[in-house]
Amino acid sequence: MSSIDESERILATTSHPARSQQERFEKIRTLVRKNSDEASRQLAAEVAALIEKRQAEGKSYVLGLATGSTPVPFYRELIRLHQEGLSFNNVVTFNLDEYYGLQRDHPESYYRFMHDQLFDHVDIPAEQIHIPDGTVAMEEVYDYCLSYERQIEEAGGLDLQILGIGRTGHIGFNEPGSAMDSITRMITLDRVTRQDAAADFMGVANVPRSAITMGVGTILKAENLVLMAWGSNKAEIVKEASEGRMTDRVSASFLQTHDHAVFLIDSAASAHLTRFRHPWLVGPVSWDPAMKNRAVTWLSGEIGKPILKLIDEDYNEKGAGELLASTSEAAYEVNIDSFNRVQHTITGWPGGKPNADDSNRPERASPFPKKILVLSPEPMDAFIGMGGTLNRLKEQGHQVKLAFQTSGNLRVADVAALNFARVILEMADAQSVSGWEDQKQYAQSIINALSEKGEFGVDPQLVRKLKGLIIRGEVRDAASVCGLEPEEVTFLDLPFYEKGRYRRFQKTESDLAVMKEALSETEPDIIYITGEAGDPSSNQAISFQVFAEAWEQVAHEPWRKDCRIWAYRGRDGGFETHEIEMAVPMSPDQLEQKVESIRKFMSTSDDDLSASTRNREIAATYDALGMAEYEAIEAFRRWSN
Repeated sequence: MSSIDESERILATTSHPARSQQERFEKIRTLVRKNSDEASRQLAAEVAALIEKRQAEGKSYVLGLATGSTPVPFYRELIRLHQEGLSFNNVVTFNLDEYYGLQRDHPESYYRFMHDQLFDHVDIPAEQIHIPDGTVAMEEVYDYCLSYERQIEEAGGLDLQILGIGRTGHIGFNEPGSAMDSITRMITLDRVTRQDAAADFMGVANVPRSAITMGVGTILKAENLVLMAWGSNKAEIVKEASEGRMTDRVSASFLQTHDHAVFLIDSAASAHLTRFRHPWLVGPVSWDPAMKNRAVTWLSGEIGKPILKLIDEDYNEKGAGELLASTSEAAYEVNIDSFNRVQHTITGWPGGKPNADDSNRPERASPFPKKILVLSPEPMDAFIGMGGTLNRLKEQGHQVKLAFQTSGNLRVADVAALNFARVILEMADAQSVSGWEDQKQYAQSIINALSEKGEFGVDPQLVRKLKGLIIRGEVRDAASVCGLEPEEVTFLDLPFYEKGRYRRFQKTESDLAVMKEALSETEPDIIYITGEAGDPSSNQAISFQVFAEAWEQVAHEPWRKDCRIWAYRGRDGGFETHEIEMAVPMSPDQLEQKVESIRKFMSTSDDDLSASTRNREIAATYDALGMAEYEAIEAFRRWSN
């Protein structure tokens, strides 16, 4: 790594390496990489070099580790380096945290997670691995936490601490209110934190309410700190922690005080940083039409004026004066151009309007009708992201195929399967004729399997299959609300999902084969897809990656050159106003219809139902820009590789 410029190193050797003018709003050194794989490769290479240096000196390297999906790409890269010859026999590890009350063999315990993701694949001696014990008796927790602190000190302190960041801005489990000098302790988990873990535990009610965590003060004692964040759903909290004021409401903000702290993020997680979101505020930019539109829509929202009412002084006072100066255009000329660009994104014909002038429409008029493939990573995603548009496409006569990339069976609660089995038994008992023996045996096997696995165990395939069938029924009901027939719904059941668990998915060639076949069979004119901005380890992101790779593999097929791809957003945040290239309005009735489709799923959460609120917010934004007033809007952006 010696050839890398010091400013580009992750583990910099100087305090506060020089930052550019563009980075001046950031109070923590922030490095942006294209994706999590690229970032993880560089960090793993630098860590490997330090481990080997310590080995040559006969010394240990003390590594603080985090759990969750964020560090998984980094751990996989360490495993790869080990397979190529890197030894970890001089590495001592300390994990940040552990759920309180989980046995170490519980599938969602961090002890189990770390062994599955790293320790079982490298040669760190067992006695050099330290993970908080969530089974310590309550009356012993205080002394246990003090002993964990002493173990870190006796090891010589942490050379490097790896961190993730939660939606509340927490590092470790240091929830809002954690003091800057806090040490290892038990803490009550925030409601948002528990909601984010709900899928892992088959429902928020099953998520532990407490955890043991290193304190902020413990973390800040590390020689180097690297906080990793991937995906657009982390963009807002990354900005708050990096550019906002230091506060115990966002424990990650305390990293601003550390000389060797760095945020290592991907491009999606960097989207809200000032240098990327509002680049004209930190330096000169190239004022192409897209950049003009971005600045004007921002300015309109910033000062609360419709686009066509902006004047020269508004541009100057808010730091966008360079737009007028560098283009020699008056405000009204810039305003009209931007107003037209935004207005042209609005369409009631998401599949294109036949026999119409499409020069200013988002989607082309022909062919008509179009073959449209809507891909949904999990069954609810398409209804959350584009339930209203689904209905419009169908009503306007297009050939719609709604394809669910995964079964979604991991989101089905045990009680749903249990109730199904009990109904079968009751029906069998109510029959006065024979012939129900097989059904009774099947139902009893489901009940037995659920009892044997317990509240948090791993579902056997028999149970997962039943849960998949249950959610298929919910999907058909939801699709019917949107006007789709059962034959217009298909399930791809990508193998990575059927064989995995949340945070532990890995795509294979089998997934690509299934996706490629679906594309080739459909030969679509339009594809709708989501997941490109999700956490790389999430089902949504992996489903998108499978699609993107399959898309490349069908590059030779004639239909592909005329196929357009529109990205929508489901659970992974929304688009910025300037990113929207197609805005599909919804009436109050259509919005209620969309909400009703989401309600068909028993696993629906408050966040899922808030999709209607997000759609209303987009409409309100368009209204504030000076567009026509709509009840709600679904937003889309063109995608290409």
